[in-house]
Amino acid sequence: MKRVAVFCGANPGTDEVYRNEAFCLGKTLATENIGLVYGGGDVGLMGAVARGALSEGGEVIGVLPRFLKRVELKHNGITDLIYVDTMHERKTIMDRMSNGAIAMPGGYGTLEEFFEMLTWSQLGIHQKPMALFNIDGFFDSLISFIKEMVDKGFLRELNYSMLLTGTSVEEVINKMKSYKAPEVEKWITRKPAGSNDEQY
Repeated sequence: MKRVAVFCGANPGTDEVYRNEAFCLGKTLATENIGLVYGGGDVGLMGAVARGALSEGGEVIGVLPRFLKRVELKHNGITDLIYVDTMHERKTIMDRMSNGAIAMPGGYGTLEEFFEMLTWSQLGIHQKPMALFNIDGFFDSLISFIKEMVDKGFLRELNYSMLLTGTSVEEVINKMKSYKAPEVEKWITRKPAGSNDEQY
């Protein structure tokens, strides 16, 4: 992997473990010669992961929507900062510049950005490794919910297998390095029992 996109909170969270692990992730990416592509901010977990990578001389590329400059406080010490006009542009550029993506703890934006890229994997648009860095059990409930999607017939096991999870930096990176994308199956529409062709 040449570069990895990291999605994470602009807030630091309630426990120092989130900040520490974010810094460790950035530092490890740099020591592995993997560039970091992230949201461009200098606050919260975004700032921590960037500082971690910079501490080891790593490449750090930020992608920041102009309207968020005051909210997320651009990071002035990174390798490159790309300004965009929309959130969609941000995701598109982060996807194009990276060979995989990691989500750390965060809010609505973190999940939205990560799951859109994961959906692109499901649709066969890319074959990049996609991982949740499950720091201190933060994503336990989400992972259980996704498993329920499989159990209730809304997500295939094949597509569930595209989601990597790890509780340590090393586990996440090792799983991403060894990831081999499954062959995407054609979409099959299953009709409910008793339905007729005119309805579907």
